[in-house]
Amino acid sequence: MVAMLSILIVDDDVQIRQLLRDYLSEFGMSVVAVADGKAMAEALEKGSFDLVILDLMLPGEDGLTLCRNLRAQSDIPILMLTARGEAMDRVVGLRSGPMIIL
Repeated sequence: MVAMLSILIVDDDVQIRQLLRDYLSEFGMSVVAVADGKAMAEALEKGSFDLVILDLMLPGEDGLTLCRNLRAQSDIPILMLTARGEAMDRVVGLRSGPMIIL
């Protein structure tokens, strides 16, 4: 039997959160979707996740700050979701720790 993957989505865009949650759920994944860093911290306190999908441009603490904070506490895989495409954004993101930037 295959274990169900648990994914945390952090994105302030309601439509993107809902789209990702619905799509990943169709494949049997357990998905929690939140809008900001505070809700992300609360979700991480309540449960464990196999992957975090993290938007770079969030209100309050941005995704890079949240990534650095999470990386200091955990080696959970992080997939960065962003509309930013500049090379420097990718370099800064990669220096925050291992992740995939989309």
